[in-house]
Amino acid sequence: MRIVVALGGNAMTAPDGSARPADQRAAIERAAQPIADLVCQRHQVVLTHGNGPQVGNLLVKNELAAGVVPPVPLDWCGAQTQATIGVLLLDALDQALAERGSDVRTATLVSRTLVESTDPAFENPSKPIGRYLPAAEAAVMIGHGQHWQDRGARGWRRVVASPEPVSCLDAPAALSLLAAGFVVVCAGGGGIPVIELGPHRYQGVEAVIDKDRTAALLAGMIGADLMVIATDVPHASLGWGTAVARPLHRVSVGELEGHAAAGEFGDGSMGPKVSAACRFVRQRGRPAVITSLDGLAAAIAGRTGTIVEPEPELSQPIANEGEPVA
Repeated sequence: MRIVVALGGNAMTAPDGSARPADQRAAIERAAQPIADLVCQRHQVVLTHGNGPQVGNLLVKNELAAGVVPPVPLDWCGAQTQATIGVLLLDALDQALAERGSDVRTATLVSRTLVESTDPAFENPSKPIGRYLPAAEAAVMIGHGQHWQDRGARGWRRVVASPEPVSCLDAPAALSLLAAGFVVVCAGGGGIPVIELGPHRYQGVEAVIDKDRTAALLAGMIGADLMVIATDVPHASLGWGTAVARPLHRVSVGELEGHAAAGEFGDGSMGPKVSAACRFVRQRGRPAVITSLDGLAAAIAGRTGTIVEPEPELSQPIANEGEPVA
């Protein structure tokens, strides 16, 4: 199968959320193990990833140095973190594959995601990023053209636009690399946000694109057979955090959309993952899986995870419990 695996931020940091270089390297080495197993099962694999902690670190450096050098724009932050995480993934995957006797090669793409300059999100930046600052320090950043909001006792926090992804501009390069036998890393952090100024003329913008939405878009554009969203829990659940919490196993896309509309999934946690999984299933008529990274192989084999199935009219029948999902 051609599988897109979207790695959550937990795959890039220590269990306590630490994002020191050594923490990130160790976490990515752990993440590489189940991915290498998929490759050795002869699946074509494309990886996307989060970059929140890494961009957060760059934003702190921006703030500390703002009185000396101009802040690095967000699209540059995205490019830098894509390259850094991509290299770490390549090193870890190369080692894990070699340990399994595989000579499959790996490649990473520093890749762009097109958004519309007319997206309403640019008129009302509302996505909070980075840390809280006192008013005086926030004023320095506002002087550099950034948008900050007074959040009361906690201080001021930066807000940016979060527009809808329209196209993964470098998906054709990913397809070429797949055809050549590579494992491909691309569209990290939702992709580097760009707008189109004219034919083949693009410009980066100050925005953050939801990484799971971009992963779903990419999976559709490259014709993936399966999309896997790897997070820190084995299933999406109803009643999360309550005494009556119930994990979802196999569920139709319509049923899952109904649970989402009823407010079962948090906007800042499982909600975007559920939305992305449903988008992919609706677009491709193929299944998606939400599961933990450690459960990756078992989820693809149909033994764990939340398996989001197409409606019967959209696809061939889905395998029974315990059978492969695609």
